[in-house]
Amino acid sequence: MTSPLPPAARLAWWGTSWLRGYVVADLLVDAVVDDDATHVVASLSGLGLGGGDAAEGLLTGLGRLRAEGATGIGAAFPVEGDPVGLGGPRTFNDAALDAGEAVVAVDAGVGLVPVRVGAAVTWVAHRAERRQMPDVGEADRGLRAALIETAQTLADLDVARWRPEVADRLMNLRHREPLSAPDGVPARCVELAARGLQAAEIVDLALEDDGGAVSSYEIAARREALQPLARAGRRALVAACSPEGWPPA
Repeated sequence: MTSPLPPAARLAWWGTSWLRGYVVADLLVDAVVDDDATHVVASLSGLGLGGGDAAEGLLTGLGRLRAEGATGIGAAFPVEGDPVGLGGPRTFNDAALDAGEAVVAVDAGVGLVPVRVGAAVTWVAHRAERRQMPDVGEADRGLRAALIETAQTLADLDVARWRPEVADRLMNLRHREPLSAPDGVPARCVELAARGLQAAEIVDLALEDDGGAVSSYEIAARREALQPLARAGRRALVAACSPEGWPPA
């Protein structure tokens, strides 16, 4: 079954669980690769982490990061103007922004950015600096507030007329597809990730086209109304997929 989680979230959850001894290697690889053809890691040798010039298998690459002291893997989902989950340097940030996602190996100073070619994903290694993380509790409260505010604003803009499926999602926020998570990921973070994905789905549906918009003002108003929800959803997903800020087990 295909996971709704983006690649960076899958690598963060299962990679962290593998590093901490909760899952075996086969489960790690199966969960991260999901329905892709393959995932490999490249450019580790350029950072002085061994290996040759060719890309290495996912497990081999993560093994090198573990040897460098990695204690977990955290995700980032940045967009222009909101580099949430990134700490630098600029070369890593720019690559992550282009991809829309990345991961950071905690305590190893390495970031990985996914580059997709068809069904193959290459995680390209970069030096990564320490980052400031959104707090799980703050991200949770921010997402709840953004959902309420966005629902009210879109109701005022008559969302049911131009996007009835968006109205349905907002009226039934408790209905979410359950996420599969490995041992070691706090239940609160699994729930937060599910609601972050739900927020992203609402935003994507509402922005598919301009629906019943009859003026540039209406179009701009709808897009502006969705920005806080999009930002809150990204922050929720970053917090849920970053072990640096997880609550104690």
